[in-house]
Amino acid sequence: MGNVSIVLVSHSKKMGEGLLSLLDQLTVGKVHLASASGLGDELGTDATKVMEILESCPRDSDIVILFDLGSALMSCEVALELLGPDFASRVTIADAPFVEGAIAAAVESSLGHSREVVVGSALSARHLVKMQSDTEGG
Repeated sequence: MGNVSIVLVSHSKKMGEGLLSLLDQLTVGKVHLASASGLGDELGTDATKVMEILESCPRDSDIVILFDLGSALMSCEVALELLGPDFASRVTIADAPFVEGAIAAAVESSLGHSREVVVGSALSARHLVKMQSDTEGG
């Protein structure tokens, strides 16, 4: 298993589960992946759910969190406060695109890279050009 766990925090349970499935297929079980997404059938995030998912990560792994929207970030921050500074020192919240950043992070973790490399790869997804377009608007 990769030494960096990936935790997804989305307002949508289905979005979190779908991305988790994609990441699992890409990493073929080499990375601990988890989702703290949605509030049952409702949209939203919950700091205690994030905290529980973080606690379920292997004790010997660092953790990278990717989130979809600003209030998900607040849930992540509150969860880390509740877990305390020793636990929080293992965790980085990546300000990266949710899907592309999660893919980049999971692939790097599956290759056994450090948390710093995993986070750097997720952040670099901000500059990913998915489509070339001409300069005339088309």
